[in-house]
Amino acid sequence: MAALTSLSFSSSFTQCCERKATVSSSTHRFFVSSSSEVFGFRTIFSYHYGGVRASCSSSKMVVQCMSSATDAPTVSETKLNFLKAYKRPIPSIYNTVLQELIVQQHLMRYKRSYRYDPVFALGFVTVYDQFMEGYPSDEDRDAIFKAYINALNEDPEQYRKDAQKLEEWARAQNLTSLVEFSSKDGEIEGILKDIAERAGKGDFSYSRFFAVGLFRLLELTNATEPTILDKLCAALNINKKSVDRDLDVYRNLLSKLVQAKELLKEYVEREKKKREERAEPQKANETITKCLGQQLSGQQLWSYENNIY
Repeated sequence: MAALTSLSFSSSFTQCCERKATVSSSTHRFFVSSSSEVFGFRTIFSYHYGGVRASCSSSKMVVQCMSSATDAPTVSETKLNFLKAYKRPIPSIYNTVLQELIVQQHLMRYKRSYRYDPVFALGFVTVYDQFMEGYPSDEDRDAIFKAYINALNEDPEQYRKDAQKLEEWARAQNLTSLVEFSSKDGEIEGILKDIAERAGKGDFSYSRFFAVGLFRLLELTNATEPTILDKLCAALNINKKSVDRDLDVYRNLLSKLVQAKELLKEYVEREKKKREERAEPQKANETITKCLGQQLSGQQLWSYENNIY
C-alpha cells in the first residue's frame, strides 16, 4: 500500500489548513454513477471524541444484490444499525467521515441497478484501509468495518475475501495478461468478463469505489505506463474520462487526509504539553506542602520533647 500514498477518497479533508482544534467545514460533490447522480459531502472536524453512535446470490464471486422501493430501509435505519452494532466512541475526525460515507453508500446500495462486484469491494476496502490507517486500535478498526458493512445488509467477510483474491490475482499478472483477461479462463477473469458484458449493455452501475478498485489492480500489477489504464477501461467498456476524474479527486483528497491527521497529531501533542505544564506547578506545590508538613511535624515533636524535659 506504500505506493498508494498519493490517493484518497472522502471529500471531508478538503479544508485542513487552519491549525486549530476545529477544521473548517467544506462541501464537495460526489459523483457515484455515470448518470451524473450527485450527492453532497459536508464535513466539520473538531478534535475531540464524539460518541457515535437483500437478497444476495453468488456465482464466481459475482453477487447480485437488488432491492425494491418497498423493502429498502431508510438512511436513518442504516445509520441506526451501524450505531447499534458499534457502540464505542469514535474520534470525530473518523466518525464524521464514516457517517457521511455510510449515507452515500446506502444510496448506492439500494439503487435498483445496484449489483455487488469484487472490484467494487476492492475499491471500498482500499478506501477504508487508507482512511482508517493510524486508527488507535486495530481491533476497533476491524469491528467498525464489520458494523459498517453489516449495516448495509452485506457481508463484511465477503468484502475482505474478494478484495484479497483480487489483490493476489493482480500480483501474479503482467501488463499484457491484465488487459487481455477476456481471452483467459479463471475465477477473476470471469468476474471481469461479466463486468465488461454488463457495461457494454449499459447495465453496469459505475461508482468511485469501482474506479479505486481498478487503480488498485494496476498498482499491484506494477503498471506504470499511462496507456494501461486506457486499455483496461476499453476492455471493460468503462468510460475512461469518468475513471480519470474520480482518481484525480481521490489522489487530491488523500493529501488532505494526511494534512488533517497531521493537524490532529499536532493538536494532541500540544494539549499533552499543556497538561504537563499545568501539572508541574501543581506537583511543586504538593512537594512544598509535603515538606512543610514534615517540617511542622518535626517542630511539634521537638516542642513535645522539650516540654517533657
